[in-house]
Amino acid sequence: MLTCSSLARVIAFGVFLAGISTSSVFGQNVKPDVVLTYKPAQPGVDIDTPTGAEIAQCELKVESEGKKSGWVLYGPTGQVLRRFMDTNGDQKVDEFKYFKFGLEVYRDLDTDGDNKINESRWVNTHGTRWGVDTDQNGTIDYWKIISAEEATREAVFAMASGNVARLEAVFLTPQDAQAVGLDKSIGNKFLANRNSLGTQLQSVLADSKIINKSTEWVRFDSSMLMPNLVPSDAGKAQKDLLVYENVMAIVSNGDENGFVQIGEMVQVGSTWKLTQCPRPIEGGRFDLGEGGLLLQPTIPGITPGASEGISPEMRELVDQLRELDAKSPTAETAREDMIRFNVERATLLQKLANLSTTTEDQALWQRQRLELIAAATQMQTFPNGLAELKASIDKLRADKSDTELLAFAVFQNMLVSYNVQLQSADPEQREEVQSQWLKSLEAFVEEFPKAPEAGDALLQLAITEEFNGDLKDARVWYTRLVNDYPNSSAAQRGQGALRRLSLEGQPVAISGTTFGSQRPIDLASYRGKVTAVIFWATWCKPCTEDLPQIQQLYTEYQRQGFEIVGVNLDTPGADVEGYLRNYRVVWPQIVEEGGLEGRLAIDYGIISLPTMFLIDKSGRVVSNSASVEDLKTKVPELLRQ
Repeated sequence: MLTCSSLARVIAFGVFLAGISTSSVFGQNVKPDVVLTYKPAQPGVDIDTPTGAEIAQCELKVESEGKKSGWVLYGPTGQVLRRFMDTNGDQKVDEFKYFKFGLEVYRDLDTDGDNKINESRWVNTHGTRWGVDTDQNGTIDYWKIISAEEATREAVFAMASGNVARLEAVFLTPQDAQAVGLDKSIGNKFLANRNSLGTQLQSVLADSKIINKSTEWVRFDSSMLMPNLVPSDAGKAQKDLLVYENVMAIVSNGDENGFVQIGEMVQVGSTWKLTQCPRPIEGGRFDLGEGGLLLQPTIPGITPGASEGISPEMRELVDQLRELDAKSPTAETAREDMIRFNVERATLLQKLANLSTTTEDQALWQRQRLELIAAATQMQTFPNGLAELKASIDKLRADKSDTELLAFAVFQNMLVSYNVQLQSADPEQREEVQSQWLKSLEAFVEEFPKAPEAGDALLQLAITEEFNGDLKDARVWYTRLVNDYPNSSAAQRGQGALRRLSLEGQPVAISGTTFGSQRPIDLASYRGKVTAVIFWATWCKPCTEDLPQIQQLYTEYQRQGFEIVGVNLDTPGADVEGYLRNYRVVWPQIVEEGGLEGRLAIDYGIISLPTMFLIDKSGRVVSNSASVEDLKTKVPELLRQ
């Protein structure tokens, strides 16, 4: 295989001059098959690579724009396959772009001019990762950008390949702990986990049947529908923290599916970091590590020196709990010892709840106990955990004293039951498991309409009904969400969805800033035109598949008064400019920061892409969910009116 440095030397051979022909650039030695030997510096990147007779149909062209110049390789159908560029005019290739279906999905960068790759980016349909390889040995040393989902993917890849350095790159560092002002005791525990990653990973790989060289990441899974915010005044860090707890990665090695426990994850800047060594849920050894520390309530009674004023019995239990936690399980803890630890801790928490003199303290201890049982049950390290949760629920129902705690217990039981069933279900059974999960959400909302957990449950129910085409029931759930939780983020999206579902026959107000020119654009200025507003993103496959037909309609009817306005909902890092250029999209684009969490997406409750509004000449919405076939039929009709 040619190296990037050898390619750079070839290109530097007096070739980056405007007007030079392709043949004189490459001479007799550089042809499409040679360019196709260059591979991404990082493994596992899915790109288009023609083979056999297809290579002879590829075309290599010189491209230049300002200081940028380089080679572009086109496939047999005219889609871009590779774009290798000199971006600073020093006659050395420093940017290597790779494409899938004509869309850039990955690029390697040489940012220091030494002819070696030191940065890699995954973009558009391949994600948001941006990694730096400081020693240029092919392994990412740290990440500039990485989502929680992609961090778990990297962790699974590191485990499958036995690459400790790759795992360390997505693990909390001392610099991370300092950046967020992490509490010293918590930070020390997390960093102790980091320091023993090599030993822990070796232990995991020695016993695991799920993790091997063929293991692949399938998807991210968490008991939380969204990350939780731990405020700075909670005593865990000097800054507000976004945290996921009890994260799992669903994996497959071709023969067997399984779960890998990721544990607690925390956001640091534009990256998400692990705080404990991932461990597959299998075999006779399990590790809870130090997960849950950031979302664990800070109880004054368990803080050294803060137990004054409590009874001797309570103080003794607090001391026992502190001593037990000091001996918390390690990577080498046997399953029976883990079970013993969990049972003993749950027993102490129950005793503390029984001795507490206020309802608030009782609820705090009980929440810790319920969370412990739920997490341990998922990892098969709590005997009869589901039965224990059910017994707690039955007692809370009988007491009729704390409805909020009862709702919390029921929701924990639902989550555990769902995850346990999903873990053991065959692929063909998972649809039924998902169906039962939605039924349980509906039952939960009906029983606990005012519980804090009900907001997200209502949103999930409404979205599912809308996807299933039952708009009547979707409106019911959206409306209940908005009425019962008016100040929640879920309610904001619900309000937007209701606005979108009520658009037909109504005027619509959409404005923003156009991509590239940064000029203001307002849909009101399109009055007198038939207009399609298309919400889309570069990662949205149906958006790309629909594009040729939409372009054909635009070409056919624009002169008659048909216009299109795009609303791009990509996240930061996506190459929107490259997409628009590659697919020759010429209509104006509003680019909204925040993607599906951005202003316009929330304002209209956008839940899937593409979403198209079709608007008549008077500015009123004809369709709030137009398809390409709708455009083909309705655009000419509206133009004739």
